[in-house]
Amino acid sequence: MTSDARPTGGRPDDDLPTGAAAAETADPAAAEAAEAAQPTRRLPVTDVSLVVLIGTSGSGKSTFARRHFLPTQVVSSDYCRGLVADDENDQSASTDAFEVLHYIVGKRLAAGRLTVVDATNVQPESRKALVRIAREYDVLPIAIVLDVPTGVCAERNSTRPDRQLPAHVLPRQQRELRRSIKGLEREGFRKVHILRGEAEVAAAEVVPEKRFNDLRHLTGPFDIVGDIHGCRSELETLLVRLGYRIARDDRGRAVDAVHPEGRTAVFVGDLVDRGPDTPGVLRLVMGMVAAGHALCVPGNHENKLGRYMDGRKVTVSYGLQESIDQLAAEPEEFLAEVRAFMRGLVSHYLLDGGALVVCHAGLPEKYHGRNSGRVRSHALYGDTTGETDEYGLPVRYPWAEEYRGKALVVYGHTPTPTASFVNNTICLDTGCVFGGDLTALRYPEREIVTVPAEQEWYAPVRPLHTDAPGGREGRPLDLADVAGRRIVETAHHGRVSVREENAAAALEVMSRFALDPRLLAYLPPTMAPSATSRRDGYLEHPEEAFFSYRHDGVQQVVCEEKHMGSRAVVLVARDEAALEKKFGLDGPGAIWTRTGRAFLSDEELTGAVLARVRAAAERAGLFDELATGWLLLDAELMPWSLKAADLLRRQYAAVGAAAGAALPRVLEALDLAAERGLDVADLTARQRRRAQDAEAFTAAYRRYCWPTEGLSGIRLAPFQVLAAEGANLAVLPHDRHLAWIDRLVDADDPAEPILRRTGRLVVDTTDEASVAAGIAWWEELTEAGGEGMVVKPLASLVREAGGRLVQPGVKVRGREYLRIIYGPDYTQYLDQLRQRFLGHKRSLALREYALGLEALDRLAAGEPLWRVHEPVFAVLALESEPVDPRL
Repeated sequence: MTSDARPTGGRPDDDLPTGAAAAETADPAAAEAAEAAQPTRRLPVTDVSLVVLIGTSGSGKSTFARRHFLPTQVVSSDYCRGLVADDENDQSASTDAFEVLHYIVGKRLAAGRLTVVDATNVQPESRKALVRIAREYDVLPIAIVLDVPTGVCAERNSTRPDRQLPAHVLPRQQRELRRSIKGLEREGFRKVHILRGEAEVAAAEVVPEKRFNDLRHLTGPFDIVGDIHGCRSELETLLVRLGYRIARDDRGRAVDAVHPEGRTAVFVGDLVDRGPDTPGVLRLVMGMVAAGHALCVPGNHENKLGRYMDGRKVTVSYGLQESIDQLAAEPEEFLAEVRAFMRGLVSHYLLDGGALVVCHAGLPEKYHGRNSGRVRSHALYGDTTGETDEYGLPVRYPWAEEYRGKALVVYGHTPTPTASFVNNTICLDTGCVFGGDLTALRYPEREIVTVPAEQEWYAPVRPLHTDAPGGREGRPLDLADVAGRRIVETAHHGRVSVREENAAAALEVMSRFALDPRLLAYLPPTMAPSATSRRDGYLEHPEEAFFSYRHDGVQQVVCEEKHMGSRAVVLVARDEAALEKKFGLDGPGAIWTRTGRAFLSDEELTGAVLARVRAAAERAGLFDELATGWLLLDAELMPWSLKAADLLRRQYAAVGAAAGAALPRVLEALDLAAERGLDVADLTARQRRRAQDAEAFTAAYRRYCWPTEGLSGIRLAPFQVLAAEGANLAVLPHDRHLAWIDRLVDADDPAEPILRRTGRLVVDTTDEASVAAGIAWWEELTEAGGEGMVVKPLASLVREAGGRLVQPGVKVRGREYLRIIYGPDYTQYLDQLRQRFLGHKRSLALREYALGLEALDRLAAGEPLWRVHEPVFAVLALESEPVDPRL
């Protein structure tokens, strides 16, 4: 498209200044009046494109660029010369300067940024390189020509002492410019704007315009419909099932469909060919699109039919003859509407802020929102390997198996028996015309809706495959998904970085010891301790936790009893079919540790525990209430010795045994020394304190150890329902979770219960009496031998006034329990221990918490395994950061 104010012929401006330029040289006042009278020239510029300014030296390109574009959008050849030579006018550095310019342009276009090249660009060779770069990154090249008289350019250059050009340069540039103007579109520029003279340049206005495929402002909800191929009756049935009301003309033909809740239908193309009623499908879809009730992208069959209707030579095959025969009975007015409709179809659409891409044959992420013949070809036909199968059909390249984009790509084109998600893509062509189903996807619900074909309308050349491309999840995980330094985007804490060395450590654990990654939808975050207490004899005390939350603006907190067990995540399925449907594995579920390992080595015992939890959840009505076939629970599994038996033998029992063997003999020796008259009173008192501390240490860890046999002796204390089908429940208030858990515990088998209630107390941090009650409850727990409590904001997910995420919970451990952590005689060194640094631990807790929520959000949204696994893996990686393990 060329934008030009007047014909390109006539007297060359370098022979005699004309128009506004002549007025300016003769009479400045007249020139100013002429410029004011010049109508505004609107220059449409696509928001993601490469704008090439073309004009001789002194034509005002840099001034034009500064006036109409952001400084960051403009890449100047003069500036690049300065970068490589410290002199913007050093022409000997031009080769290096343009290498830098092309590199910067490529990086900006790769990032989807509008880019403007400020250089003379009057030579075809210089423009050719820029058009090539634009094509490489699939953006539109746009030319803006500043055709300013040579005399004006010479006068401007004369006022610049740093730029004195030889006399022959400007006339040569002007001749090259004039020779180029008419051929710019042939060179590949999709838009050409020519501004002739200073007045037109001054009157120009750059008008940003969106790409035709950019509908990010439309957020849905959408109902995306797969390949129809002339199956008009099935389409009507599907639309009715989706809730649309069909409007008909006076002949009873469907001409529109509207959803009472304002949903929009989106058609992925291949409306035509093969089936019994191509005109009926076109009439309905065209009516919906015209009324604003639907969107449509073209399929390869529309492309071919459109070329046939335009009189171009095509091979009549693959069902095209059916459309030709059916359309032959339609009036010319309808056929004209069909031709116009198919010409206006855009290759693909970006929807819902870029989170959804709809096209016909699929589209890799690098093509999303781009404009080029290559993008259109891929959107229509996909990519092939160059091979043919045993039916003589091309073998399609499995792009979806390698897709790692953030946007959900919904497409059709390749018939499959059932629609299933492959990574973050889904193919909706389920072969309706071949006797399969017509399928739609509700978005954002990710609900698949199908209606069966009324019959086999067209015999397929190749039988439908038994699996979608790549199977259930394509290649679900790849080393590139987790290796090296990673940055994970989270909705609640921004970007979380994972160092390369931490990722390597997590990969070692995950690959050697963890459960099947299809099950690992969540890993619990670490928890920060409360601020260090200054109370005499205490390292941790509840008053610091209450004060900290009050300072963060949290009024209500819930104090939850901390069971001295081991953290366990429990995935329990209502039945094996529910687990297989969501996670791709059959079985009752799984129980895993904070590092993703199976909690119990005995699979039979794991199954028995899960069976008890499942039965209790069924009796409590949780599966029905949450409309789910599975539940993900956060819990503690007891006794501590069930998981930490080896640690107890090697570390805690060894310390207790050594102290029990040595200290009594030390005291006997000191008593004998005292009898002989030696002054050992202070030493004896210290050793007696050590013996008492050792006894307290042994008593402390023994409280959390007891023998088990099968289910006998095992206790499971759930405290949060993390997720259910389609829902991240972890963001709900804790009192709702505890109410669900109480029902679960009450529904356990009373004859031999294994589920244990979590004690709790709600505290108002602004009420002294309430705070005192919270402290008294903690003292009661810990004096009775309990580990302590966890203090959490009752509302769960909370931010302070400045927007910072508030700690999701802090642990306040009892004095006797801390002997296990810091050693038998830790109370003698409280002053030193109070110097502990909590900043890193607190930061780690917040980052892991945000990553956990991100994993649950992605799980609820039905995102592919690699996307869910990304934040899960990051939690494990962060666990290898160096931090005091006692905190």
